[in-house]
Amino acid sequence: MRSSLLARAIRVTTLAALSAPASLLAGGFALNEQSASAMGAANAGAAANPENATTVLFNPAGMSQLSGTNISFGASVLDIDAEAKRDSIATTRQDPTVPVQPASNGGDIADPAVLPNFYLTHEVNDSVDVGFGIHAPYGLAADYDNEFAGRFFADKTELTAIAFTPSIAISNGSGLSMGAGLSIIYAEGRLSRYQDLSGTAGAAALALPEPYADIEGDDVGVTLRVGFLYELSNRTQFGLTAQTGTELNLKGDAEISNTPVPPTFTQTTTLNEKVRVPLAIPESITFGARHRLTDTVTVLAGATYAKWGRFEELDIISREANGEVTRSPEPGAYLTHITERWKNTWQFNLGGIWQASPEWAFKAGYAWDESPVDQYVTARIPSEDRHWLTLGTQWRDLRNGWTVDAAVGTLIFADDAEVNDREYTHQNPTEPATAANYRGSYELSAWSASVQVSKAF
Repeated sequence: MRSSLLARAIRVTTLAALSAPASLLAGGFALNEQSASAMGAANAGAAANPENATTVLFNPAGMSQLSGTNISFGASVLDIDAEAKRDSIATTRQDPTVPVQPASNGGDIADPAVLPNFYLTHEVNDSVDVGFGIHAPYGLAADYDNEFAGRFFADKTELTAIAFTPSIAISNGSGLSMGAGLSIIYAEGRLSRYQDLSGTAGAAALALPEPYADIEGDDVGVTLRVGFLYELSNRTQFGLTAQTGTELNLKGDAEISNTPVPPTFTQTTTLNEKVRVPLAIPESITFGARHRLTDTVTVLAGATYAKWGRFEELDIISREANGEVTRSPEPGAYLTHITERWKNTWQFNLGGIWQASPEWAFKAGYAWDESPVDQYVTARIPSEDRHWLTLGTQWRDLRNGWTVDAAVGTLIFADDAEVNDREYTHQNPTEPATAANYRGSYELSAWSASVQVSKAF
């Protein structure tokens, strides 16, 4: 009887092998750090301020205000500190009578990330400009210690995306231009966690190895960005961009290693199954304004609305029949379901530029960034509303046209992130399926730095 119960425990927890990423600390899992020149002013008014070739990303219509051929390239570093307070952690296993041993706070879960970028524009004639960009629009990364108290909910979380963006802009010659860009996004992700065998094995789970569930997959998706830029006067202009959403379908393999083999459970095996993970990319719309107060002072403002509410769940779904994990006779069986129920968000930006001399400019900016995570806050990467403060500088070589931008920024979080992780099913996404629960209060902080080189030919 005990052997049968242990076999069932392994089987049930294998079907709930993985859990989902929550939000990255930059607005969902979108990244703000795409350009040092824009970052210096916290991306304020970027849709209305085509300083250089980075306008390919922020508003393709801005290419119409650049002459000749322009290039911009650089990189950003993003470092997030996220660590659970030791005295805030509370963990319950599927069998509440079985303790979690060991039970550390997981340490600092995020390492620094480097985000490169490259942009190019070319003036075809007086009315048409074309451009191209390579950048990292989305991403997240977290890695807990192996002895983390919530390891049955989260271990490693990785999402890496790179976008290739050909663009075109058309000007009417009277202050209005329109542009469009197609972002071809390649994304790869990884999710892992340990498995809790206590649900049916009870205290016997303490004597068994903890199986480790690991999934990796990738996909290619496409989004479309359209933009408008209107020059009201030689001092004031407005920009508007809108991006379509898409759904990535990360296809790969689920691997469940260190799985005890019945009936003796003294040996372990590895189970494999082909899976897919749908991942929603939201629609968004951005408004920007630029106004030159004087010949040396420019003020910038912007707002972005993103439809993160379309990210309601993260499911891991089998792509094969009679897989080693699900044993379903037909493809489409759920390995696990994670309830997300994110909300739509706003980001508001204010910034300014002081042209201290023909060679030197100084920038500052502020942004309020709303977190999409609402009721279902998970341990993958905790999230809270945040304030983004930035400083930047720009040096221009008047002899040869080279320009160098540098920017630094810090994220100040509105409060500690309160994680309350539970297990749910696809059939009943709002009621916990088991007693398993991980709770913790996370201290969050982050900084970023960016460098960019630009030139007009």
